[in-house]
Amino acid sequence: MAQEKLCGKLKMTAKLRLETGLHIGGSDEFAPIGAVDSAVIRDPYTKEPIIPGSSLKGKIRSLLRRNQGGLNLETESPVVKRLFGTADKQAATPARLQFLDMRMDENSVKAMEQMEMDTYLGEIKFENSINALTGEANPRQIERVPAGAVFNFQLIYNISNIEQVAEDLQALTDGIRLLTWDYLGGHGSRGYGRVAFSCWDVQGFSGLSDTDVQPFVDEALQLLKEV
Repeated sequence: MAQEKLCGKLKMTAKLRLETGLHIGGSDEFAPIGAVDSAVIRDPYTKEPIIPGSSLKGKIRSLLRRNQGGLNLETESPVVKRLFGTADKQAATPARLQFLDMRMDENSVKAMEQMEMDTYLGEIKFENSINALTGEANPRQIERVPAGAVFNFQLIYNISNIEQVAEDLQALTDGIRLLTWDYLGGHGSRGYGRVAFSCWDVQGFSGLSDTDVQPFVDEALQLLKEV
């Protein structure tokens, strides 16, 4: 895999708020026995729910691919490939975006610890699926992170080609905006996983080159605040 030149970095941060309950599946190890069939993923040390960076990366990539007419990895646009990377043997490229795992905001944790919850910082949603052939009901319990929970979002963008920064930032912003009109995690058709972003901030780093990153900081911030 060929390495791209590194001209600088942009660090983008925001608050991600759950508008509806979120389910991203994890281990059932920490759920009460018999209380839930599908638990949410949690930090192994704090036991607090987390949103894996891989979940956000995969969702935004999928939304951009579909929005730009690509149905699979082979038909992705060049901008999507360079943002998210590709393992194509003929033209492998590293990802310019680095998605970090999202932890729940400290104030959000403190507030929800004072509330009555079915599990630690979680709620149990009772669902029923119906067998279309037999009409038999299949009840199940799904753990969700409740609506109102706030997570700390962080994303790093590598500036590798000055002439492509504007197109990259526009595509990234489009992907984040598409996410706010779609859903994150599972069971989105049932209303799960609606999210909203706020409190955007962008910082730049150009210590590895003479590139002036401030114009890109300003451009990214202006675009993201419109999400």
